[in-house]
Amino acid sequence: MMYDVLLFTHSWLRWVVLILALINIYKSFVGNKGSIPYGKGEKGLAGAFVGCLHLTFVLGLILYFISPFAYQAFGGSESVMKNATLRFWAVEHAFVMILAIAAASIGKAKAKRAESDPEKFKAQLIFFSIALVLMLSRIPWGETGRLFRF
Repeated sequence: MMYDVLLFTHSWLRWVVLILALINIYKSFVGNKGSIPYGKGEKGLAGAFVGCLHLTFVLGLILYFISPFAYQAFGGSESVMKNATLRFWAVEHAFVMILAIAAASIGKAKAKRAESDPEKFKAQLIFFSIALVLMLSRIPWGETGRLFRF
């Protein structure tokens, strides 16, 4: 029961994260051109994006240790690296998502330290885009049942 609730929340929070990433990247692209100032709204959007990423990570970390995939990967007799499904969930998905969170966090920190508004937007544009590409690369797009859990 707890596993199902966590999995549902983790899966749907992904869409919030992706939407926030796209909004931040768009605003950063526009702001990098000097069109808008970097204000409280932009800082709040960046914080919401990184905060939702961290929340998704915590939920994913809990799922990592209570999921059937974790049992199969670490307690089963089959090698994780020889099984594509186990490798995806136990290694690839987790590792790449951690890299994405690191990229987004670095972008937010660099934006905070930047002196000018265009520099703030440029840092976010670069690092949030890297984070988005990493996230998109490790979402199980081919498994539609995993994309929209009801």
